[in-house]
Formats: sequence, C-alpha cells, structure tokens
Amino acid sequence: MKQIIPCLLLMTFLSGCMLFGPSTAKTTHTSLAHAPFDAIIVPGVPYDGAHWSETMMARVKWSKYLYDKGYAKNIIYSGSAVYTPYVEADIMALYAQSMGIPEEHIFSETRAEHSTENVYYSYRLAKEHGFHHLALATDPFQAKSMRRFIKKFDFPVLLLPFLSDTLEKQDLSEPTIEPGSAKKESFVSIVERESFFKRLKGTFGQNIRWKEEDLKTKRLRKKYADRIE
Repeated sequence: MKQIIPCLLLMTFLSGCMLFGPSTAKTTHTSLAHAPFDAIIVPGVPYDGAHWSETMMARVKWSKYLYDKGYAKNIIYSGSAVYTPYVEADIMALYAQSMGIPEEHIFSETRAEHSTENVYYSYRLAKEHGFHHLALATDPFQAKSMRRFIKKFDFPVLLLPFLSDTLEKQDLSEPTIEPGSAKKESFVSIVERESFFKRLKGTFGQNIRWKEEDLKTKRLRKKYADRIE
C-alpha cells in the first residue's frame, strides 16, 4: 500500500494549488476543535466489483480514524449506483462494517449522484435522524470544491479533509466484503441516462430536488422554485 501515499499527497497538493483557501491541515485542525460531530458525511466513488479505488480507500479509512478517535459519533456514506452497478454508499458501509464500525452507527444515503448531492441529501438524512452537528470528511480536493456550495446555502457542515500523514500511519489493507448486496438490478450508467451537459449541471448542484425549508432566502426560493419537492 505504500504506492498509495504519493497519490494522497498529490491530491493534497492539487487542492492547494487549484483552489484558494486555508491549507488542508489548518482546515482539518480548526474543524476538529468543534468535535465530536453527530455525524460525518463521506461521499462515494465508483466501485468496480472487485476492489476499492485509492480514493474510496482513503475516504473510508479516514472515516474509520475519525470514528475510532471519537471525533464522529456516526457516519453517513453517500452515493448511488452512478457509473457502475454498485451503490457506492452501501459498498463503503460494507467496508466500514468489516473494519469494525458498529452497524448502528453507519447510515447510507443512496440518492446522490454528484458531490453537491452528497452534501445536500446527506444533510437531509442527518436532519431526519436528529443529527445537527455535521462535517464533510473526504479528500482535500473535494472538501475545498464543496466549500462554496456549503457556504452559499448556509449548511451547518464543517470540512474535514483527510491528512495524508495521518492516513499513512493507518492499516491501509483492503478488508474482505461480499459486494452482492450492494449491486443494483436493472442498472443503467449515468453516461447512458443523461447528456454531458445535464451531468455537468448536476456537478454544480443544478439537479438537486430541494426542500423549501433549506432555501433560507427569498432569492434562493425564487431561483429554485421549479426544483422544490
């Protein structure tokens, strides 16, 4: 697993180069000062049916670290079956359980198909379970890319990008899971279901179906009136 570490460092480097804002370490340590969190949100990535990707490994291992250290009381894994037949949230939940995280502290949000949806639909799920103190636990690049979205809609979600030097000290081996239960029948890839431009809109949160109470200003309620459910 040592070859994974340079990839994690590269992700951290790119997040700092491509998007302005506090450093990864500063962001994480500032957020951890507000721990413990009722729940952390962990966005999914595609699963190929055989092995997790380096990105999924890093996100799941980071969530395990945060749970074990008492920084997170619960974990919400988020992601539908988007590019492969496997529901990303359910696959990550299987890995988490195999690593010893109690099932009662694991939740799956299976509607999201984009990062913005990971945040919003997980936020909705958290509210349903009475979780109010939340954080987004993911890689540095995704965390920084979601900062503006979270701020725009005033979500009570702090950022917890993973620290490469912390992950490097963890057991990065892949646990054994039986992925069949997370496989979606009659699956159609998002590439076949949606045009490039619709997927691009989804990346920017334009496909979200909102609850009116989450649009906190008159301007936002008017702007997204056709997407309120």
